[in-house]
Amino acid sequence: MGATPDTERAEALTEAEMKELEERFDPEVRFRPLPRFLAGLAGAALFVLSCYHYYTSGFGIPQATTHRGLHLAFTLGLIFLLFAAWGSEKEPRSGLLQPLGLPLYDWLLAIAGVVSAFYVPWIFNELAFRVGAPLPIDVIMGTILIVTLLEATRRAMGWPLPVIALLFMGYAYFGQSMPGILVHPGASWTNMVNHLYLTSQGIYGTPLGVISTYVFHFVLFGVLATRIGLGQLFIDLASALAGRYSGGPAKVSVLSSAMLGSISGSSIANTVTTGSLTIPAMIRIGYPRHFAAAVEAASSTGGQITPPVMGAVAFLMIEYLGVPLTTILTAALVPAFMHFFGVLVQVHLEAKARGLRGLTKEELPVAWTVFKAGWLTTLPLFVLVAILLSGRTPYAAAFWGISACILVLLIQNVIRHDLSDALKRSVHDLWDGFVVGAKYSLSVTAAAALVGIVIGVVTLTGVGFKIAYMVTSVAAEWAQDVNGWLSVLPFQLTSVESLTLLFTLIMTAVVCILMGCGIPTTANYLIMIAVAAPILSMLGVQPLVAHFFVFYFGVLADITPPVALAAYAAAGIAGANAFKAGNTAFRLGMGKALVPFVFAFSPSMLLVVDNFSWQEFFLATAGAMAGIWMLSSAFANWLLGPLHGYERALLVVAAMLLVAPNLIATLIGIVLVLPVFARQIMDRRQPA
Repeated sequence: MGATPDTERAEALTEAEMKELEERFDPEVRFRPLPRFLAGLAGAALFVLSCYHYYTSGFGIPQATTHRGLHLAFTLGLIFLLFAAWGSEKEPRSGLLQPLGLPLYDWLLAIAGVVSAFYVPWIFNELAFRVGAPLPIDVIMGTILIVTLLEATRRAMGWPLPVIALLFMGYAYFGQSMPGILVHPGASWTNMVNHLYLTSQGIYGTPLGVISTYVFHFVLFGVLATRIGLGQLFIDLASALAGRYSGGPAKVSVLSSAMLGSISGSSIANTVTTGSLTIPAMIRIGYPRHFAAAVEAASSTGGQITPPVMGAVAFLMIEYLGVPLTTILTAALVPAFMHFFGVLVQVHLEAKARGLRGLTKEELPVAWTVFKAGWLTTLPLFVLVAILLSGRTPYAAAFWGISACILVLLIQNVIRHDLSDALKRSVHDLWDGFVVGAKYSLSVTAAAALVGIVIGVVTLTGVGFKIAYMVTSVAAEWAQDVNGWLSVLPFQLTSVESLTLLFTLIMTAVVCILMGCGIPTTANYLIMIAVAAPILSMLGVQPLVAHFFVFYFGVLADITPPVALAAYAAAGIAGANAFKAGNTAFRLGMGKALVPFVFAFSPSMLLVVDNFSWQEFFLATAGAMAGIWMLSSAFANWLLGPLHGYERALLVVAAMLLVAPNLIATLIGIVLVLPVFARQIMDRRQPA
């Protein structure tokens, strides 16, 4: 099949064009142009921030409030330098209202943010005497920090998260005017600032602590690992292993995105990096443009649930759940596999239905040759994983992983260049990697600090348990109604308790997806564990299960229209209709949508839960895989061959029953599938 003009355009994407695509769909990397002096100043500050975190990860982290305050102060100052107030800016000229080429209000906001962020660490020794009875200067500084934090987050991420924070603060302040069960005595502004600013329940709480202690280091590791060529090695190995099979480029996309996503924390960056290679190849062999974009988007968002980094949420989980990182990574293995299994099955069936070929021998790299040339780049990942599994702290693992990246970078430059040139190039590459790594941490830090306000309001007002009561009450009413309808069956398919949990999970999932439409995964997760986790806890769901449930549906928002940013970025590469690509990506990611319901009812799928049972594990996992396969066949109109309309409907019903972790439901699902298989097998045996 010849290349069309759009295919050629996609194949000709330059690095600058890919960067433009990423900036268009990811507000977290929309940095404005700066005059040379300011660019150098910002670069030096970013480099110092990375050096500080690299040093502390290896040689000890300072007192928590000091560490968090220093990190937040650097972040706020840099955001007002690097992010424009409104839209894109041309390079500004110096003037009375633009000192050194930066608007005067940005200088004032930067200074205000830095001073107010470091004020709490500065008065830390007196803090115990001020909490509960803040001085006027404390209230002023807290107010300044809240205002600058709202504006910094708006610039780095857009309006949704600041609006949510303002709504929560409004709820805390106007508590006496709230309706029904939501009413509370209300909090004065002084009390709010005291709680959100001077205690560890607000801005300086766990979210900011995790970002400054763990997440920054792993973002930096991911940037450096990509710079030394680990990401390209993953793509080449995936091509060598999967490219020859039917619909090969799509399978390469799934495998490479899974591997690259294991070290990347951004689904959009993953989409652009691997999609620039895999999407044109998928189009070239015959996949529709929107489907090629959807495959890459669905695969790339799976990277955020893939160990060991898991989009940085793994490190938040260890703080909130109080369990070792190895427990989190083990629990993530099967659900991550199920997501990629679902995408692989669908691209395979689509290829069979369309009669698509794999890549030819001439188009494929040789696995041994690829690994032989790039094996050195895997050293940092092996070091990182080995130290994580040894039980040492995550930031110690990040320190040695970053150190291994620096060593590999130096060795690569020595091999490729003479010694003096190699040193110069290594310094340049290290500087660039440290600067970019710090840049990528700015938005997530601002979001985490602002989410601290949301969590602070929840602890101040107790609204989380009020919402939990309302949701579970509605779910219980729906469960009673549905159970009455099911009572006509000659056997008991489910119970009122199970239906109550099901409806609660559905409502929680919908809220997670809606929140995720405008909020990054990390911030979404933090808000939902404060609001939704109490809901699930009231129904007896284990904390580990509840946290994984809200995390998975937060990630799903990246491929859920109308704001499916990863799908839209992929559509930009493919030249496809963005909304159509988003709808298809959501369908391809159905494993990520179905599996959380499975492990909510059968926690053994997560391997490390209380009362683990191998019988429950195999029933839930095998049933989920069979259900995903049947549902994929219905969507693709292909099982062992083409399907009739009634067979597709039958497979959809069977899939829902197979996915349900219930033996009776599973057996009914198998009975429904058997006649479809029988008809297909008989057709295959007949002469064409």
